[in-house]
Amino acid sequence: MAVLPIRITGDSVLHSVAEEVTDFGDSLHTLVDDMFETMREAPGVGLAAPQVGVPLRLFVYNWTDDEGTLWRGVAANPELWISPPRTGEADEDEDSEGCLSLPGERFPVIRSERAILRAVGLDRRPFEIVADGWLARIFQHEFDHLNGVLYVDRLEAGYDKAVAKAIKKQGWGVPGISWLPGEDHLED
Repeated sequence: MAVLPIRITGDSVLHSVAEEVTDFGDSLHTLVDDMFETMREAPGVGLAAPQVGVPLRLFVYNWTDDEGTLWRGVAANPELWISPPRTGEADEDEDSEGCLSLPGERFPVIRSERAILRAVGLDRRPFEIVADGWLARIFQHEFDHLNGVLYVDRLEAGYDKAVAKAIKKQGWGVPGISWLPGEDHLED
C-alpha cells in the first residue's frame, strides 16, 4: 500500500464530474487499498478518488459511531438519496465540516440528517446503507466530490470571504497543488 498525494482545491479533477467505474480489476483494488492508507495517514473519515487525482465515481469511508460500530467500506458508482435538509443557519459547532482538499480549514454547512447510499463494492455486489447523522454527512460530502462539488461550494453567504481569504493565504486555487499525508505538516 502507498500513501497518495491529496489534491488541493483548484485542481481541475476536484471541480469536474467523475466517470463511472467500469474496470473492477487489480488496479482498482490497489487504488482502494492506497486510498484507505492515505485516509488513515491524513487522517480522515472519507476519501473520494478525485481527491487523489483519479476521476472515478468511487469513495472510501472509515468511521466509528458513538455506539462503537465501525462503518468502513468502498462505494463504486454510488447513488445517494437524502432527506430535505433543515432550514435556518448552520451551527458553527454542530455543522462544522472539513475536507482533506482544503486541509486545516473548517466551516459550517447544513447537510441532510438522513441519506440512503446505494452503490457496488469491489466485488461488484450492490449494497444499500441507510445512514443518519454523521455517517449521512460523510456520504453526502464524498458523493459531492464525485460531482465536482467541494463542501465550501455549499456554504451560506457570508463564509465566501473567509474561504477566499484562506485559499489566497495558502496559495491554493490553482492546478497542481497537493499534499502528502505523513510527510507534509499542515497547520490546523
